[in-house]
Amino acid sequence: MAEKNLYKVLGVKRDASADEIKKAYRKLARRHHPDVNPGNKQAEERFKEISVANDVLSDPEKRKLYDEFGTEGLQAGFDAERVRAYGAWTNRAQRGAGAGPGAFTQGFGRYTQFEDIFGDIFDKSAGAPGRAEPSGGADVEASLEIGLLDAVRGVSTQVAVDRPETCTQCGGSGGERSSETSCPECQGRGRIPVGRGPVSFERACPRCGGSGRVAARVCPTCHGAGHISHPERLNVHIPPGVDTGSRVRVAGKGTPGRRGGSPGDLYIVIRVRAHPLLERRGNDLYLDVPVTVGEAVLGASITVPTPDGTVRVKVPPGTQSGKLLRIRGHGAPALKGRERGDLYIRVMIQVPIDGGDKVREAIRAVESAYEQNPRTGLRL
Repeated sequence: MAEKNLYKVLGVKRDASADEIKKAYRKLARRHHPDVNPGNKQAEERFKEISVANDVLSDPEKRKLYDEFGTEGLQAGFDAERVRAYGAWTNRAQRGAGAGPGAFTQGFGRYTQFEDIFGDIFDKSAGAPGRAEPSGGADVEASLEIGLLDAVRGVSTQVAVDRPETCTQCGGSGGERSSETSCPECQGRGRIPVGRGPVSFERACPRCGGSGRVAARVCPTCHGAGHISHPERLNVHIPPGVDTGSRVRVAGKGTPGRRGGSPGDLYIVIRVRAHPLLERRGNDLYLDVPVTVGEAVLGASITVPTPDGTVRVKVPPGTQSGKLLRIRGHGAPALKGRERGDLYIRVMIQVPIDGGDKVREAIRAVESAYEQNPRTGLRL
């Protein structure tokens, strides 16, 4: 599969300025961020592509290498000068063999057939060179259920996880140490020569991963995985504003890396329990608040609970049951620094169940104040 053009990923031209790249990245990141699209794997993958493209194109040195060599130039250990020398030598050899003068002057970079150059240097036909380098550990997920108020306010809590850790029996190699012998592929050197021409290249041996040793049998403890599961309770902080589907990252608590590679991350997937009184819609909260007939008819100042404590709210005279009153800034905080939502209180008029003769007399007086049947015009 052809590699993706990073300029097209951000939707900018190849001669785009640093400011244009920054603006394009911010616009796309806001649209595809996982926090804005909880549970949307397609948006998550798109956000990763955007982040990789921005990481490369916003860095002048990386961008220069990418423009000349493509993503191959961004690999760890890449030696641009050697590749240029090797390409120049191959170009001369091609010309000497009758190839046209443009054999290495068309295409994405300065040369066209970099895939051939890199194939010689890194021996891609024999397998991915990444197998021979330290490999990072995989990310793991754990689920956590919290209450709505904890989601709005944020909470520090503990999470029980079966966290992978490096197998002490084999040291993460996956092989039984007592069965290790010198690697027959590299004769114990850990590196093998690759490429042709006057410029010498070496890479880590894919058979032994650069250690010079191979095991004849898999580790009986981890069965070749290099890690084992270990139950652990982790203290984590859940930021204010999370919602069901939000993923909270805990760095370095995933699967251990191999051959000295960095560990993966732990992602805590949030599930928010429903609240008996509060309802959340986006970053806005809704709360049913009972009021008396007199408060609704005459107006009143009432005390209302919010996630931040109680506040006083003015109920206008003549307020109807079901009317929404807004309390600005008392909803759920938005992740990534955007404005906080609002709290909407829904007025619910409560009538007395039985207040005796005086109440009934007062209600009859109220009834006489209606100019028409309130259900007039109600049809389906």
